[in-house]
Amino acid sequence: MADFLTALLVIFVVVIIFNIIIFVHELGHFLAARWRGLEVERFQIWFGKPIWKKTHNGVQYGLGWIPFGGFVALPQMAPMEAIEGENHSDKPLPPAKPIDKIIVAFAGPLFSFLLAVLTAFAVWGAGKPSFKLDSTIIGYVDDSKPAANAEPAFAEGDKILAVNGVAVDRWMGDTDTGVRENIMLSEGEIITFTVKRYGVDEPITVKSGYNIPESAWYDRRAMRQVGIMMGSSTYVGKVLENSPAALAGIMERDEILSVNGKKAYTFQHIVDAEKSGKPATLIVKRDGVEKTFTLTARKPLSPEKLKDTPKFGILPGGDPNLVKSTILYPTPTEQIKQSAGMMYTTITKVISSKSDVGVQHLAGPIGIGKGYFQMLTSPNGWKLALAFTVLFNINLAILNMLPFPVLDGGHITLSLLEIIAGRPVHAKILEVVQTAFVLMIFGLFLFITSKDVGSFFVTDKDDPTPVFEKVESID
Repeated sequence: MADFLTALLVIFVVVIIFNIIIFVHELGHFLAARWRGLEVERFQIWFGKPIWKKTHNGVQYGLGWIPFGGFVALPQMAPMEAIEGENHSDKPLPPAKPIDKIIVAFAGPLFSFLLAVLTAFAVWGAGKPSFKLDSTIIGYVDDSKPAANAEPAFAEGDKILAVNGVAVDRWMGDTDTGVRENIMLSEGEIITFTVKRYGVDEPITVKSGYNIPESAWYDRRAMRQVGIMMGSSTYVGKVLENSPAALAGIMERDEILSVNGKKAYTFQHIVDAEKSGKPATLIVKRDGVEKTFTLTARKPLSPEKLKDTPKFGILPGGDPNLVKSTILYPTPTEQIKQSAGMMYTTITKVISSKSDVGVQHLAGPIGIGKGYFQMLTSPNGWKLALAFTVLFNINLAILNMLPFPVLDGGHITLSLLEIIAGRPVHAKILEVVQTAFVLMIFGLFLFITSKDVGSFFVTDKDDPTPVFEKVESID
């Protein structure tokens, strides 16, 4: 019950965060319109028919039923009835000057940017948690994946220095310096790795293809993979009762140094030894002392899906030295520069014909809300959420400045065209264009939202825990 109440509280906080971000953006439009003397008809958070509304000083304030975005209804701006509904003002209004419309349209992204700056100062003071998988070592090469056909061949123990010329310092967790992220965001048919190989003085250039695994129709398309796994120290997480490992004397937190004479960079070496069905020699380190064990995998009693799969009865344990966590204190300038850089990378990858990143990989309100929920329920979660809010507002400001109808950048573009032509765009043409873009944006929103919802149905593919028959002794 306590967990349920906590979850409800976190969801409530996420909704409040969303509403604050939307409110500040729309407040920019509202205050600018008042300053420039434009008629303000409505100020609404979320779209659709209001589920709550109140009129004050001639302005209707409301909350819509579609939890997405918000608007300030300004009859003297470009018509937006497709989103905002019909205007209710019957009094004749003088046309707004193009410069006034530009100022009003620009004020929304400006206020989003100012909120990002304000939040960035808070992050500078409170700190931003940073997590780093501190390894770029290749621990395993999958024989069934493109990495197995790389030229020249990858070798376990290779240290990746760069991917497509971009220097890397971690396996994942950063779009700029992560091995995994640079593979996923790569372009072209070949991915180039610069690696340092043991015993070789000069770095080696390895070229590999990639594949994209199949995904369920309701889930987002998977990203590029090469077929290499990160290498680190391999530890025993748990030894299952009555298993070959338990009977042999393997213990929790043993460090597995080698399997059949091969350095155990990853737990996958254990899995391969199990599949072979042959006796395997494991060298482990316990309290600084190396011990040798011989194990033969045995088929478990249950679950049903594992009855024909021999197992040692060892569950993987995490490397305590792998994850490096720290608190950073980036300046507001650094945060804004990084956020803008991430936004630039996202947009360029989505529109690039050589990239496999698409619109479906973007997150809508549900996906962003899920991200906030996960951050707020993790250690130092409020600091993570605060840092993400900087990125969110920078993204909101940049996206709204794109020169497309309906967006703030579209209003600015139309006003500039009006200044150049000396007259506004024809109302009928503008109405058709605006409606077309509204339908396109809502279609895009529904598509992205369907992928956000689909992500909740992606199940954990890990094998269930095997159960072994009791054995008195081993041969």
